[in-house]
Amino acid sequence: MKIAFVLPGGVDRSGDKRVIPCLLWLIERLVAGGDELHIFALNQEPRPARWPLLGATVHNAGARPRQLRAFSDLVAEHRKAPFDVVHGFWATGPGVVSAAFAKLTGLPAVLTVPGSELTALPEIGYGGQRSWFWRLWTHFALAGADRVIAESNWVAQRAAGFGVTATHLPYGVALDRWPPLAPRRREPGKPLRLLHPASLNLVKDQETLLLAMRALKNRRVAFTLDCIGGDTLGGAVQRRCAELGLNDVVTFHGMQTHAGQRGFFEAADLLVISSLHEGGPLVVQEAAVAGVPTAGTAVGHIADWAPEAARAVAVGDHAALADAIAGLAGDEDARLRLAHAAQKAALAVDADLTARTLRALYDDLRRSAPRRTR
Repeated sequence: MKIAFVLPGGVDRSGDKRVIPCLLWLIERLVAGGDELHIFALNQEPRPARWPLLGATVHNAGARPRQLRAFSDLVAEHRKAPFDVVHGFWATGPGVVSAAFAKLTGLPAVLTVPGSELTALPEIGYGGQRSWFWRLWTHFALAGADRVIAESNWVAQRAAGFGVTATHLPYGVALDRWPPLAPRRREPGKPLRLLHPASLNLVKDQETLLLAMRALKNRRVAFTLDCIGGDTLGGAVQRRCAELGLNDVVTFHGMQTHAGQRGFFEAADLLVISSLHEGGPLVVQEAAVAGVPTAGTAVGHIADWAPEAARAVAVGDHAALADAIAGLAGDEDARLRLAHAAQKAALAVDADLTARTLRALYDDLRRSAPRRTR
C-alpha cells in the first residue's frame, strides 16, 4: 500500500531529537512490511524541505500557509502514484488537511485524536473546543474521517460525548528499542526516586506536581524527583521550585534524547504525572515496560489502568497526589504489584501489535472504499 501520514511534526532528520518515538516505531514497521510511506509534516522545520527517514519520505511544509502547502504536496505526490489511504494525527491542522485531501480524491481517511480537540481549557489557551474557529476545524476533521482512533479509553469515552465512535488503539512501545526490565525491589532506607518526564508547560501542570512534592517533604517522606523535558515557560517552574524550598530534592535535567532518557527510567521507583490532559501518554507505557509504575492525575492511560495498574487522583489535586505517592513509598509490596500489573498491560499492546492493527485497518478501508480518482 501507499500510505500518507499527516503530522504536526515529530519526525526530525536526526531520528532522535524532536521526535515522537511511537510514531517512528510505527513508520519503521510499516516500511519493513513493504508499504510505501510518505509523511507530510506541517512544521518540523521552518522552511519547506524533504528528507528520508527510516525508509519513508518526509515532506515538510514549514513556511505558512502550512496546511495549504501540505495539501499541495499531498496532491503532487498522489499524481505521481495514487495513495491508498491517508492518516491524520491530531484533528486541528493535520486532520483538516487529511480530511480535505480525502474529500478531493475519494480516498479513505483515518484520524488519530489525542483528545485535546475535544477539550476546552481557556485559562491556559488549550483545547479544540475553546473557540468557534477551533470547533469548526475539529468538526470538519472528525466528519471527514472514515475511522477515528483514540490512544486511550479515556479519550474514546470523551469522543462518544461528541457523537464520535472512536476505536481504542494505544500506540505501543517497541520492545526491540525499549526492552522490558523486570520490576525491582527498592533498597531499604533509600529515598523514593520519582521521575517526571514531561516538557515544562501549562498543560503538564507542574504547579500541582511541585505542591505535591512540598506536601511530601512536610510529611518527611524521603524522596528525590528528576524532571526531564524541555522548558517552554522561561524558567518559571524552576523559580517556583526554589520558592517552595525544593531545590535539595528536585533536579531539572532539561531536554534529553529519547535514548538518553532510558537511564532515568531504569533508576526510577515511580513515575509521576500531573497533567491536566493527556491522550496517552507514551511515557506511562515506557515506564511500565521498564518495570516502573505510575501515580498521577486521572487522564489517558492512567485513568484506564487505575486502580490495578496505576494510582490515579483527580486533576489538580496535589494533596491526593502526595497521598498516593506516600502510600507507595511506605508499601513496597503494593508498589511492586502495581509495577507488575502495569508491565503486563503495556506488553499486551506493543508497537508490533499497533502496526499490525493499523495495517489491517488500512487494508480493510482500501478494499471497501469507492473507486479512487487521480
